[in-house]
Amino acid sequence: MTPARPALGSPPHLLLLACSFALAAYAGVRLLAGDWFGVALWVVGAALLHDLVLLPLYAALDRTVVRGLGAVRRRGWVMYVRVPAALSGLLLLVWFPLITGRTEQRYRNATALPPEAFRARWLLITALLFGGSALVLGLRLLWGRGAGKGLSPGTR
Repeated sequence: MTPARPALGSPPHLLLLACSFALAAYAGVRLLAGDWFGVALWVVGAALLHDLVLLPLYAALDRTVVRGLGAVRRRGWVMYVRVPAALSGLLLLVWFPLITGRTEQRYRNATALPPEAFRARWLLITALLFGGSALVLGLRLLWGRGAGKGLSPGTR
């Protein structure tokens, strides 16, 4: 039996949708109240940077991983590399100024930590993500052998 979900267009759904639009409008008005040209320039620049630089870069890296694992007949392992790499990349993107040490004094005062601490913590989180992914893969392979089924070498 599947749980009942409210129908699309029901009063609670429409109320929630109206509240989310009101919140987005409020945030937009507050954001654009000061330097609207600078904000618009930043958004356009970020979109261009993503589409023209970052997307081809991580698509090429993903293709390299897929080809490399395909060469050793382990394409089923691709997601065990993609997920921690994507999470680590997202953390790097969000915390880039702190990880690289390009921060203003107010960030150092607010966190009470030197910039080197963020780089070390990001590297530790990245190592834990890849280590956890390798552990899950190892356990799946170990349990799969005992049950007679596991990740076959040609799994996509």
